[in-house]
Amino acid sequence: MLTGGSHWGKCPAKSGWGTDHSAQRPGHPFEKPLHAPVSPVDANDDRPSLSERERDILRLVIEQFVDTAGPVGSRSLAKDANVDLSPASIRNTMADLEDMGYLDHPYTSAGRVPTRLGYRTFVDELMDTPELSEVEQEVLKVKLARLVSDTDELLSESTRLLSKLTNLLGIALTPRLSTAMLDRLDIVPLSGSRLMFVLSVRGGLVKTVVLSFEPDLKRSKMDRIVSTLNERLAGLTLHEIRDTYEERLDDLPDETGLIALVLDEASILFSEPDEGRLQFDGTQNILSQPEFQEPDDMRHLIETIEDEDRIVQVIENLFEANPDAVGQAVVRIGSETDQEEMDAYSIVLSPYQLGDTVGSLGVIGPKRMDYGRAVALVENMAAVVNRPADDETTDPSVPS
Repeated sequence: MLTGGSHWGKCPAKSGWGTDHSAQRPGHPFEKPLHAPVSPVDANDDRPSLSERERDILRLVIEQFVDTAGPVGSRSLAKDANVDLSPASIRNTMADLEDMGYLDHPYTSAGRVPTRLGYRTFVDELMDTPELSEVEQEVLKVKLARLVSDTDELLSESTRLLSKLTNLLGIALTPRLSTAMLDRLDIVPLSGSRLMFVLSVRGGLVKTVVLSFEPDLKRSKMDRIVSTLNERLAGLTLHEIRDTYEERLDDLPDETGLIALVLDEASILFSEPDEGRLQFDGTQNILSQPEFQEPDDMRHLIETIEDEDRIVQVIENLFEANPDAVGQAVVRIGSETDQEEMDAYSIVLSPYQLGDTVGSLGVIGPKRMDYGRAVALVENMAAVVNRPADDETTDPSVPS
């Protein structure tokens, strides 16, 4: 009989996600990302080619629009020290960019604003990915490196810092554990005729489940049963255990009733939580953006944030389409998420590994965001959290 909830957490009794301290590694270098962000497969299909002048003007329009949140006119661009063109030449180039679909012309303004295609081209071809400042690097090192032994707290602090440093919504998704390999199962007697089952999976994550159990077993007998369970189950994924536990355990002698308990509660012991996988921080930060000052826009944003299942689905779809993206940010702009409710937003994510499992962290915000800075921060944060199964002894503070 189940008497206490199951959770993935830091053993012995902390709700949430945690890690096995024996599998820890130190922090990660905070460097300028080495790879371009991952784009949709069809991002370049039928994209009109641009001259060097058109590329320069598009980049300047987007950079100014990100800074000011207002339509960009030719006169304001002509004042830029890097532009050696007359307002008329700039105006003609902007008109050409509008005709090709890179800029739009709000009817209430003489200026232009970027379209999704304009942002996409900027991210793929034009943006600079800056190095983090020394102060920011120190903040990340101090605040994140000390939490590397507690994944739950590490992800929570990562989302808080991402939101604070970008003024966007910081998000983190914990891994799905169906593919996680069981390293070891332990059973810890508790007071009140209860047992705590501790499942340690590869990568350091720990799941605990508390079950009621009346018989008073000697520790030596319990240890023998635990040893037998590990012989039968360790090295299998949780998915494999859920599918085959009966045939693997049904033939075991069970004078104590402990094997029967495991068989009866296997669906709980070897399941993974569907709730609470998504962490986010910074709702007030994103609500302060100019795009969300109207009540309808604000309400739509809040409804989007509260729809956890939708956001989780968007994130998982991104990485199903980009299975080799570990170490690189994935940027999706507006309709590229394939979710109509997300058309007003962009999402910048990077996956991280915990053993055999993959989670992700990043930011969600309006399409008008500083993509280069978001990519730099997200990739650095993911590097801190990352602990691949085949690299647990590597010191990530030493660049490869």
